[in-house]
Amino acid sequence: MTKNLTPVEVGRVAAQVLDQVGTVVVGKRAALELVFAGILAGGHVLLEDLPGLGKTLTARMFAQALGLDFRRLQFTPDLLPADVTGSFLYDQRSHDFTFRAGPIFTNLLLADEINRTPPKTQAALLEAMQEKQVSVEGVTYRLEAPFHVLATANPIEYEGTYPLPEAQLDRFLLRVSFGYPDAAEEWSVLRRRMARQREEAVVEPVVDAATLLQMQAALETVEVEDSIGHYIVALTAATRSHPSVLVGASPRGSLALMLLARARAAMAGRDYVIPEDVKEVAVPALAHRITLRPEMWLKRVDPGSVVTDVLASTPAPASGALPAYGHAGAPGPRPSPARPQGEEWEYAESDEPAEPYRHPARG
Repeated sequence: MTKNLTPVEVGRVAAQVLDQVGTVVVGKRAALELVFAGILAGGHVLLEDLPGLGKTLTARMFAQALGLDFRRLQFTPDLLPADVTGSFLYDQRSHDFTFRAGPIFTNLLLADEINRTPPKTQAALLEAMQEKQVSVEGVTYRLEAPFHVLATANPIEYEGTYPLPEAQLDRFLLRVSFGYPDAAEEWSVLRRRMARQREEAVVEPVVDAATLLQMQAALETVEVEDSIGHYIVALTAATRSHPSVLVGASPRGSLALMLLARARAAMAGRDYVIPEDVKEVAVPALAHRITLRPEMWLKRVDPGSVVTDVLASTPAPASGALPAYGHAGAPGPRPSPARPQGEEWEYAESDEPAEPYRHPARG
C-alpha cells in the first residue's frame, strides 16, 4: 500500500472492505456504504432500526475488516460515566491512585442501545466523540486515532429509555437504517449460517488502522467545486424555511454533507464531487438534525420526507468548473483523470467565477 493514497486507490480498497463485510451482512450494500462513508469521513454513525436487523453485527464486521481494536459497551439505566471513560483506583502496593481506562479507549466502540442510559452517561460519551479526549479528575487523556463510535438505538421501545435530544443527535455525522430483508436475502442469511456451522461470523482484515488513516487523509484531495458547495448550503438552508420544520439543520449539517459527499466520491474512485454524491447522503446526514413542528408529529410527518422535499425543490448544479479554493494561482483548467471516457466538461478559467448552472458539453 502506498504511503499517500489517491481517491482511486481509496475506492478500490473500499470496495474490498464492503465486499468482505457483505459476506456476513447480506443484502444491505447501500446501508453498508453509508456506514463506511461515515467512517471514511472521520465521523460517528447512529444505527437506528428494529431489533435483529444486523446493527451490532455490522459494527463488529467493520471492525474486523478494517483491522481495528473493537469494544462493545452495553448501555443500561445504571451505567455511570466512569463506566465509559474510566476512573482512578487506589493501588495498595504503590499507595497511589492509578487510572484504569474505560472501554472508550479503542478504535471502534459499539455503543449498544445508547438511548437506554441516562443523559449524564450519554453526555460523557458524546463529549469524547466531539473532543476526541477524556477528562477524568482534572486529567485529560487523548483518544488515539482512528476513533469512531457506532451507536445503536431502538426506535420502537420507549419504556425505560432516554432518547437523545436533537443537540446530541447533531454529534453523529449520519443516521442509518437497514430495514427488513426480502425473502431471498433472508434465506441467504440462513443458508450462510448453516454453511459456517457456528454462530459467530468472522471476516479477514482488509486493511489496518494506519491504512484507514491514509484513506481518510486522501479525502482531503477530493475537490468540491464552488457550485456544489453552494448547492450544499442551499439544501441545508432550505430545511430551515420548510413549513413543517421548527428548527432546521445547522451549519454542522452542511459540513456533514460535504464530508460525506467527499467520501462517496472517493468510494466511487473519483477525486471530485458531483451532485449525486450530495443527494445520496442528504437524508442520512440531515434528517436527524431537523426538529419538526409539534403538529407535524400528529400528522406522522417524517423528517426524512422533509429532506426529500428539499431535494426536489432545490435546483442541482451542472458545472465542471474548478473550485475557487486552493487554485487562485493555478495555471488554467485541470480536468480530472478519473472522469469517464467520452465525457468532456467545460472548465472556468482560474480567475473567472464559477457558473453554477452551466451544463457540461458532451461530445
